Amino acid sequence: MALDVRPRLARGLVLERLPALDTLAPLDAAERLRGLPGRVLLESARPGRRARWSYLAADPLDTIGPPDDGSDPFADARRLLRRLTPRPIAGDAPAWTGGLAGYLSYDLGRRLERLPSRAAIDQPLPDLRFGLYDLVIAWDRRLGAAWLVGRAVDGDLDRLRHRRERLLVRLLASAPGSEPSGAPAPGSDGQDVGGPASAIPTTFVSDLDRPSFEAMVERVRQEIARGEIYQANVARRLVAPFDGDPWLVYRRLRTGDPVTHAAYLDLGERRAILSASPEPFLALDADGRVATDPIKGTRPRGTTPEADRELACELLASDKDRAENVMIVDVLRNDLGRVCVRGSVRVPRLCRLERTGAVQHLVSTVTGRLAPGNDAFDLLAASFPGGSITGAPKIRAMEVIEALEPVRRGPYTGAALWIGADGAMGSSILIRTFVADGRRLTLHVGGGMTWRSDPAEEYEETVAKARGPLSALGAVEVEAKAPRRDAAWGNP
Repeated sequence: MALDVRPRLARGLVLERLPALDTLAPLDAAERLRGLPGRVLLESARPGRRARWSYLAADPLDTIGPPDDGSDPFADARRLLRRLTPRPIAGDAPAWTGGLAGYLSYDLGRRLERLPSRAAIDQPLPDLRFGLYDLVIAWDRRLGAAWLVGRAVDGDLDRLRHRRERLLVRLLASAPGSEPSGAPAPGSDGQDVGGPASAIPTTFVSDLDRPSFEAMVERVRQEIARGEIYQANVARRLVAPFDGDPWLVYRRLRTGDPVTHAAYLDLGERRAILSASPEPFLALDADGRVATDPIKGTRPRGTTPEADRELACELLASDKDRAENVMIVDVLRNDLGRVCVRGSVRVPRLCRLERTGAVQHLVSTVTGRLAPGNDAFDLLAASFPGGSITGAPKIRAMEVIEALEPVRRGPYTGAALWIGADGAMGSSILIRTFVADGRRLTLHVGGGMTWRSDPAEEYEETVAKARGPLSALGAVEVEAKAPRRDAAWGNP
């Protein structure tokens, strides 16, 4: 069906081609929106099956966090979404045409399930944050086309028209000092109007030293031996002082380690989430089709093509890694089964090989069809946090994580996501993700542990996972500090 590319403002919708932005990288377009609050860049920085579209939005009309009373964490988000003009946009339009964008912290799971409280809380960020965006710039990687899409909020057509005009002025006018298409934009060489390259940390220190992490893996193995769990994902956190502009860090991360699900989420006050994630979480289209692609099983990339193939063959032949992946597939089948049509949950792909610049993974796909009466928030409530970053059985694995990890995870292994007025949703798992909290940069690295896990090998895997994002920043990991919670490890 051919698209009607007129703005259609009289109907409360915006849908127009922006040929002038076709060859402008989303990262550079985001530079033109510097200074606007709540910038969100959800970017497909390399090809992938669920990586067709990149999205940029800023200046949300409203922003919410989690409710204070412990009630339904998604109640306010549902109310926000209902403020948008609900009319469908026909044709092959971008999947997200305005709506909510933001993140869910891993610790939002505490509002969905009853869990113990033992880990320290030292990163005071909200467990949920959504902005309501009426206008979105979308880039189609398949066709090489840029679009402006949007919807009126509260039926206010004059406000939509005015905001559209202001946004186009910023996007299409040549800003002072801007570079022509194809030239490096500010920040692409490590310099930016936010500060010098030296402002980016070059050394990160782990909360756990190597013996402590290996002991944590061994404790997971003991829990498995006792029959408490089959698998648990545990992590350590790398930390560096940082109170600068997070956008500067994201530009380095994005250009140094391109992935299928990059994300920049501005939280204000020099706080932001900076993600180079290879892993989608939940995808939901307007017709109720659900898909998720869990990652389990990792090897580093080889230094030569021959070494790379050898490592890939080793991963594909690994009974331990395959078992780990299959267990998580079962967890996700169960999660989707809670809200999908009975009998619709399928596994069309199992343990295929996928690569990033630093590592290679085993990835599976689980699909289903959402049952009538359920929406994206019901799907999140049934599936969050993702099984690939918790374990099996999920709730008991989360209890073990809470007992063993020294600090709360915060945004790490939560989700970056958008939700549209038509009910569609796209999301990614927040791994390979830096969190700027106003005084530090933090980066968690971990993995799924099974009975066959070797603690020393698992530690080395976390080193390999950290290498990609750290090297993108020109940073390294240095010798760890002593662990801070030995006494808490007695009884997960």
